[in-house]
Amino acid sequence: MRYILLFVLFVSALSCAQDKRPIAGTTEFQKKINSEYKDATTSPLKDKDRKTFKGLNFFKFDSTYIVKATFKRTPNESVFQMKTTTDRLPEYVKYGEISFELQGETHQLNIYQNQGLIKEEGYEDYLFLPFLDLTNGEESYGGGRYIDMRIPESNELIIDFNTAYNPYCAYNEKYSCPIVPRENYIDLKVKAGVKAFKKH
Repeated sequence: MRYILLFVLFVSALSCAQDKRPIAGTTEFQKKINSEYKDATTSPLKDKDRKTFKGLNFFKFDSTYIVKATFKRTPNESVFQMKTTTDRLPEYVKYGEISFELQGETHQLNIYQNQGLIKEEGYEDYLFLPFLDLTNGEESYGGGRYIDMRIPESNELIIDFNTAYNPYCAYNEKYSCPIVPRENYIDLKVKAGVKAFKKH
C-alpha cells in the first residue's frame, strides 16, 4: 500500500512539474501569447489541443520586420460593418492610413478602430491592423493575421510584424473573426509573427 501511495505522489508531482515548465518563446510577445493560450481561462484553443499545447510556431524573430510607418489620420470616414466568419457584423471605422517600406518597396495599409471595443477600459486608443500576405495558406494562416496597435501621438508609428497573430478562428471555429479587407494585402512574404497552427 505504501509503495502505491508513493507512486501516486510521484506521478502527481511529475504532472505538477510538467504544468510548471517554462513558457516557450524567445521574445516577450511569444511568451505572453503562449502563456495566454496555455491558460484555460484565456485560451482560444479547443480542450484537446490545449492539453497537448507546448507553444505556438513562430517565424524566427527578424528586426527587419520592425518598420517605421507614416501615419495619416482619416477623420471623415463613416462607420461600417466589417464582415466576419459568422453573421456577426461589428462596427468599425477606418481610422487612418499607414505607409512604410518593406523589402525595398513602399506599402500602404488601412488601420481600423472597433467602435464597440473603444468603450471598454484600456482600449480607448486601440487600433486594429489586419493584413494578408504571400505566406497565407502555406506558412501562415490562410485568412491573414492581425496586429494590435495604439493611436500614436505623432504622424509616425512603429509596426512590428513579429507580433502578428492569428485570428481565434485559426484555432477554433466557434469564434467570429473579422475578415481581412482585400485592400490590406501586402504583395510579399511577411515571414514574421505566428505561423499556421497544426491542429491535433
